[in-house]
Amino acid sequence: MPKQSPEELARLIGLKVAEIREERGLKQQELASLAQTTVQWLSRIENGKENLTLATLVKLSNALDVAVIDLFAPPDDPSRKARPGRPRKN
Repeated sequence: MPKQSPEELARLIGLKVAEIREERGLKQQELASLAQTTVQWLSRIENGKENLTLATLVKLSNALDVAVIDLFAPPDDPSRKARPGRPRKN
């Protein structure tokens, strides 16, 4: 099994959070409100810039209505970069 750095894991979890958020049609502002955090903090999470605590993982999983373990699943496109700003309009 390849070794993984904490920074890479934070990046992958951030991408997964963004992916699930977009699948649910939520804007960062909406998820931040549900998770009782700020948009700036959520943006840093989605961009892999934060070392998440268990409390934060639980808040995010509850807000997204998924199990905490689901946040550790590989994102559909791990090479994707988190997009700044709001999700695309369909």
